[in-house]
Amino acid sequence: MCNNRKPMESGNERGMNRRALLQSSAAGMAVALTGLTGMMVQAADEKAPALKGNVNHAICRWCYDKVPLPELAKACARIGIKGMDLVDVKDWPILKENGLICTMSNSHGISPGLNRKENHEKCLKAIRESIEATAAAGYPNVICFPGNREGMDDETGLKNCTEALKQVVGLAEQKKVMLCMELLNSKRNHKDYMCDHTAWGVELCKRVGSPNFKLLYDIYHMQIMEGDVIDTIKENIQYIGHFHTGGVPGRNEIDDSQELYYPAIVKAILQTGYKGYVAQEFVPKRDPLKSMEEAIRICDV
Repeated sequence: MCNNRKPMESGNERGMNRRALLQSSAAGMAVALTGLTGMMVQAADEKAPALKGNVNHAICRWCYDKVPLPELAKACARIGIKGMDLVDVKDWPILKENGLICTMSNSHGISPGLNRKENHEKCLKAIRESIEATAAAGYPNVICFPGNREGMDDETGLKNCTEALKQVVGLAEQKKVMLCMELLNSKRNHKDYMCDHTAWGVELCKRVGSPNFKLLYDIYHMQIMEGDVIDTIKENIQYIGHFHTGGVPGRNEIDDSQELYYPAIVKAILQTGYKGYVAQEFVPKRDPLKSMEEAIRICDV
């Protein structure tokens, strides 16, 4: 009689077979995990392709005030954004943790400003303190403002601002910090604001006469006040130390829903040899982080 039964395995043989099976399974799992990891890395790369490196990208903190700063900073770092404008000193450690800098430091408010002598002491104190803190952190820029006209003529405003800025620009030179006065529109958003045309700001730069005092050219504001953005930038780039963006009309996303074509504007800025920062300062109507990344891609020429 033929016996077709398989011989019974010994305990040692069963143990060896289990070990072989486990080793085989572990090897298969390692291969699967390696493939999965590669897919995840590829997916991450597809979501956040590297920036071209031609533009020093930044954003303005206040536009994304509904997003907690740690979350916003991580998103900026992931995209390749280098810093944020107008971040309070107390929050600078969060920027540092994420490899970011404060690209424009606060000082005094928009109004009262430097165009009135009675405001000089208070405004200059705030500017000096900001220059010291900014320099200590190794950051580049401090913002300042002339204030509103309130019946004052442009020439008196120029004289008073020049007098004030000459008292503090020496410290900026010593500390290697740039003072930037922002150009704002007085037509829609900042009624009666004095530094509302490029020509006025450029004249102030000439009178102060320092490489450490320039203009913060806000593209949104100057499109509203005077248009002719690209040629104005090219003609006055030596007096411009920083840029802000924003969609016109409405100061929302800089996509095809508005009238400015930012790829051409940023390309023109780069053609001048400008090496400073271009900061997104629009108020998002949609998902803020998605809109932020879309804007960076639009300007990444």
